[in-house]
Amino acid sequence: MSGALLGLRKKIGSIKNTKKITKAMQLVAASKMRNFQIKAVSTRNFVDELLNLLEKNIAHENSFTEKRKEGKTLFVIYTSDKGLCGGLNNHILRALTNSEKWKNTKDNEKLLFTIGKKSKDFARSNKIPVDKSLTGLPEKMTSLDALEVINEIMTYWTEKNVKEIIFLSPHYKNSFTYYPTFKTILPFSLDMIESHFKHKEDKKSGKIDQFMIYEPSEKRVIEVLYEMIIESTFLQSFLELKASEYSSRMIAMQSATDSADKIIHQLTLNFNKMRQAVITQELSELIGASEAISEEE
Repeated sequence: MSGALLGLRKKIGSIKNTKKITKAMQLVAASKMRNFQIKAVSTRNFVDELLNLLEKNIAHENSFTEKRKEGKTLFVIYTSDKGLCGGLNNHILRALTNSEKWKNTKDNEKLLFTIGKKSKDFARSNKIPVDKSLTGLPEKMTSLDALEVINEIMTYWTEKNVKEIIFLSPHYKNSFTYYPTFKTILPFSLDMIESHFKHKEDKKSGKIDQFMIYEPSEKRVIEVLYEMIIESTFLQSFLELKASEYSSRMIAMQSATDSADKIIHQLTLNFNKMRQAVITQELSELIGASEAISEEE
């Protein structure tokens, strides 16, 4: 077999091995996507119920509803640690830098809190100061893991370093669709809650139950409700990020697998044509040699 044929055969074998890897990654991503999809939707519904309950009690003023005139704006952005997930991270990062909120906030009034290696790398390459960066968060995040991060974020508010905290994360819609979503976490307001529900048709409504009993006190129950909403919203954003990440990776790996099939098909055709040409040439040489021998005899 000629060197060209051997080289082509090795190339086909190499692409077939790559295809096996992309196919395996596609199947793993599909499995994880379904897992995070269930968790994300469940947590989203839980947050909706908490916000619906809070809307009926929003009149209570406390540190969570405090409107501050002075202070910075904290942007908490969620991206993945790894690549190979299509344009997910670029979409989120572009949503941040192109947003009116980001553009209209002075540089000395911005604080950036990045979650995920990709947002950290983006900020570094674009010379955007990062106040805090977290990478390598566990996918199977426990309540304790989440609380550690939430406490770090809440420190900005309790120490009155910021006047506003905004989350930016992907909203998972289905396996093929997600979109970046801004969520104003603090301060709480009725406008913020209404903004959360504006795209929901099945929002529940109702009046405050005048006979509701609060234990140990109404003030403490409302404070715990605020805390639960912040914790659940953080976890929801993380789960929706992971669901979007794996759905994007599944699609990217499926596209890579399909491309590998096309390349293998084309290279196989080229290989067969080359082999046919070599065989034809060898047959011609044999026939020519045979005729020459016959003439000599």
